[in-house]
Amino acid sequence: MTAVMGRRRCARWMLLLLCCLLLTSPSHGRRRPRPADSFVGAYGINYGRIANNLPSPDKVVELLRRSKIRNVKIYDEEPTVLEAFKGTGLNLVIAVNNGLLNSFAANDSVAIDWLNKYVQPYISQTRIVGITVGNEVLGGDPNLAAPLVGAVKNMYNGLKKLHLDDKIELFTPHSEAVFATSYPPSACVFKEEIMVYMKPLLDLFSRIGSPFYVNAYPFLAYLSDSGRIDINYALFQPNPGILDPNTSLHYDNMFDAQIDAAYAALQAAGYNNMEVRVAETGWASSGDQSEAGASVENARTYNYNLRKRLFLRKGTPLKPNIPVKAYIFALFNENLKNGDPTEKHYGLFNPDGRISYDIGYSGLLPSSAPASLLSVKEMRAWGWIARCSAAVILSIFLF
Repeated sequence: MTAVMGRRRCARWMLLLLCCLLLTSPSHGRRRPRPADSFVGAYGINYGRIANNLPSPDKVVELLRRSKIRNVKIYDEEPTVLEAFKGTGLNLVIAVNNGLLNSFAANDSVAIDWLNKYVQPYISQTRIVGITVGNEVLGGDPNLAAPLVGAVKNMYNGLKKLHLDDKIELFTPHSEAVFATSYPPSACVFKEEIMVYMKPLLDLFSRIGSPFYVNAYPFLAYLSDSGRIDINYALFQPNPGILDPNTSLHYDNMFDAQIDAAYAALQAAGYNNMEVRVAETGWASSGDQSEAGASVENARTYNYNLRKRLFLRKGTPLKPNIPVKAYIFALFNENLKNGDPTEKHYGLFNPDGRISYDIGYSGLLPSSAPASLLSVKEMRAWGWIARCSAAVILSIFLF
């Protein structure tokens, strides 16, 4: 009898362990597994360097490690950054910028040469887990649309030839300009005129298991229509939300709605199993008087609430079982960026390593910014509780 009871208790513990594993490792139903650990957890950062006052790359690595940010995306292939990331264990995504697309598309040897120069010498010690080809091309510069497709294909062929296609994820980020409409989320479709270029990209990414990356900015949506959009809806603050009349799904924040709009567009185009990830999202902490909502308070609120939301590792109303993953824009304020005044003020950190505002990071130097409301440890605890609560409840019934 004692042996039987022991076996039963052991079986119950095994079942509980299996439940926890299933809850923490959701299946995405891919045709082919993507490169292992291309994005750890749910939170990443964009490390832009259009500035003349930033800390050295080795100091940036120190800042990232201190902040426990493990996923980093840059906008080029700067060797000093690749060198600084050696042996750190940090995930790094590097980029082929828009200015190189024509040459990459014209000759497939260009991609091979680029990979031999910027990837092969570093990959044994630097965790290069992804390559972006272009940024916000479709819906932007029409002269680069066809070269983008050719450049992506040549880069993939180069990765295959060098046996890196199972180690490095390939993608191109899109802006909201690729969509004909995004409200309600379920009605979102791609613009008809870009589909001649979008379809071959989606065909390739679907085949090799790459996600669809979108730059999702509730700030920019609010900026363009501040008279009609509730800022609390954009900032993850309490608000009535919206109800999608086609799906009866309720959205209490614009970020989730933008992601589900991208899912809807993919489904309408026939790509039901492609995961959506966020390549950029953020909120400007300063701007001129015409740029509504650009303030330290709003930037802190958005990034604090976004970080808390990502730590929960939950999905969206349309895709509740696929945790959202996002790269935040940006690591630093960049004083040489062109465009609107807000472009210089997206950073979580100032160039000297101090925090721009407090959402739970400490920075390289002390700061007088107001303390955050929730610690990193508490955020991580929230994420674990959310993933394992069902298993805990089950254990009550088992025992």
